Amino acid sequence: MRPYSEDLRRKIVERYIDGKTSQRKLAEQFHVAYSFVRKLTKQYRETGTIRPKQRTEQTPSKLSAEHLAVLSGLVETNNDATLSELCDLLDEAVGVRVSITTMFRMLQKLNLTL
Repeated sequence: MRPYSEDLRRKIVERYIDGKTSQRKLAEQFHVAYSFVRKLTKQYRETGTIRPKQRTEQTPSKLSAEHLAVLSGLVETNNDATLSELCDLLDEAVGVRVSITTMFRMLQKLNLTL
């Protein structure tokens, strides 16, 4: 999802600075979530900027290199297993439970096809 434009952010902060409108009313008026207005105004108070925050690092994978090696072996021995079954097998083998979506991404990472 793309961040809200700086123009919209500026309009919200300007109205907030005027002090005549509550954060909830601003959210209703601009058709955005109240939590967005709250976070935006807090960011403005603390940093003086309204720019969208940049993600600095990717969320680390739940599976380590050792886990991926075990997964590769599981796929080799159970080549007809479904994604759900592979999730169960991996949980039994290494004690890490992953979602079906994560399993699919890890198989793609290993260049393994169904």
